[in-house]
Amino acid sequence: MEIKVFTGLLVTAMLLTGCDSTPRERQDVARKGARELDTLARTAAQKVANVGKATARYDASNRARRSRPLDPRQELAMETKLMGPYSGQINALTPADLPNAYAQFITAVRTQRATWTERDWDYARAVYKRLNDQLKQVRMDMPARYELPIRARQAEFVTLQAGHTAKGISEESKQAAQAR
Repeated sequence: MEIKVFTGLLVTAMLLTGCDSTPRERQDVARKGARELDTLARTAAQKVANVGKATARYDASNRARRSRPLDPRQELAMETKLMGPYSGQINALTPADLPNAYAQFITAVRTQRATWTERDWDYARAVYKRLNDQLKQVRMDMPARYELPIRARQAEFVTLQAGHTAKGISEESKQAAQAR
């Protein structure tokens, strides 16, 4: 956006000064514009570098946290929160049960995600993985009409998870900027 505005101003300045200006004046306008463009490019490069560093820090803390095994009791508690009436039955879900099980799962994720910690997301991913594993087991027996609603709910979970990750990287970037 800044570059578009600057480019527009530069073109306007050159057009306005082009009629009655000398080559030296036009050269000075072009140099000034180039310096401002260089400044914008340096600022953008610094921002990209900072986001890259924040992403690396966020990723490193994620890897460290995920290397610790999940507590089976906590996993069961998260399954109960997310799966409601399907809790404890994931491995026994039939093709007819799966669309509603995914609906239950994604509805619960939508309502609870705002208060989740990073570790809560780990437990939610574990429940999601078990649900997907069961889908793989019964997929060949599943009517095609169930496929689209399940895929849509899978896509929504991945999107919610990506949004959480983006928010975490953004917060990491802000913290790094404040520390400087």
